[in-house]
Amino acid sequence: MLTPKCGIRLRTCHGRQVIDLATELTMNADRAKDAPPRIRPRVAVIYHFFAHYREAIVERLARSQVADFTFFGDDHDFESSIKRAHFSSRVRFHLQRTRKLISHIMWQHGVIGLSLSRQYDTIIFLGVVYWPATWIGAILARLTGKRVFFWGHGFLYPPVGLKGLLRRAFHCLPHAHLFYGRMARQHALDLGWSPSRIHVIGNSLDLDSQTRERESITAKELADLRTRLFANPELPIAFCTSRLTAKRKLDMLIKALALLKREGVNANLLIVGDGETRAELEGMANNAGIAAHFVGACYDEAQLARYIMASRVTVSPGFVGLTAMHSMAFGVPVVTHGNVQTQMPEFEAVIPGVTGDFFKENDVDDLARALKPWLLGERPLEQTRKACIALIESAWSPEFQGRAIEWAVMGNPAHDLAVVPPKMDA
Repeated sequence: MLTPKCGIRLRTCHGRQVIDLATELTMNADRAKDAPPRIRPRVAVIYHFFAHYREAIVERLARSQVADFTFFGDDHDFESSIKRAHFSSRVRFHLQRTRKLISHIMWQHGVIGLSLSRQYDTIIFLGVVYWPATWIGAILARLTGKRVFFWGHGFLYPPVGLKGLLRRAFHCLPHAHLFYGRMARQHALDLGWSPSRIHVIGNSLDLDSQTRERESITAKELADLRTRLFANPELPIAFCTSRLTAKRKLDMLIKALALLKREGVNANLLIVGDGETRAELEGMANNAGIAAHFVGACYDEAQLARYIMASRVTVSPGFVGLTAMHSMAFGVPVVTHGNVQTQMPEFEAVIPGVTGDFFKENDVDDLARALKPWLLGERPLEQTRKACIALIESAWSPEFQGRAIEWAVMGNPAHDLAVVPPKMDA
């Protein structure tokens, strides 16, 4: 069983325990409300653009009882066609236009004015080093007495070379950071940063909506879906949702399933997404004798929920991001590679043997090894489902993320807590 070499200790509970961090943040938020009066922070959250998957956390922060959040961003992404978020009337959102300069570099209008404004005492910037307005805005906000946070990935890998020096300088600008994962925090600690400045807030999707959808889906619906998709619906399904590009390495998944087929382990393959490698992947699956169904692009969350729940395991050979949250929210484990230097923060939700597994990066044989027990049903399916859902509810939800951000903007030091998955009985 491969585990990531990242310096993160994932502690497994014994007996009936829950993940403590969400509970502690809840208690501390309640204490903050009951404590002697403090100035209620007036927080400006500046993003280039709020994608559709940010709706739930923005709505959660808009309901905050301890701070006032106002959101600023453009109505489109300057680099892609990703769908934008739509907010309820309770969200204070102001349009802040962006203008692409060159490559990943853009200028965001209005950032300088917000940084100098007396209307806000705290500013959260999306921490992207390529945006000059963020550099200038963070410096001006600090000079005018505001507390400054950077929200983002932080250090996905140790900063080296000239680019590393630039990243280190950039991340020295704020008072504190809101990092998605503990790996970035560990890299910052290795640089000698104070642990009190580095808040790990996780990442999230719309868990409330996903929970409602999950609880509405019947076993018969899933059985009927498998029958419509595959000639042999009794076989387990390996699932992937992704842009079909070379860097996603979906050819590895097909090769791994072909290896397992030669060992007598048969599975269906369900792929949701589109891209330039689709025709090549379809041909590869056909030549390997793998029963594969390519859905194409799908933005219907109800349908995606059914595709995921009909599957035995979700596979992300290249790297995994919010797909891990999406899959586990519906009780389906995730298999991805264990090289922390090329992973995204969300891979930290994968607990080997509990909520998924790791394989050696770029190793088809090891991917087949990691997939085999999940496809054969050697892991207890119901316990796996409960473990996945419990982990998302406890540490990768809008509620957890919202309370972690509130804790930070209220001026509290960061916690040094690890995610503790529930124990799976043999």
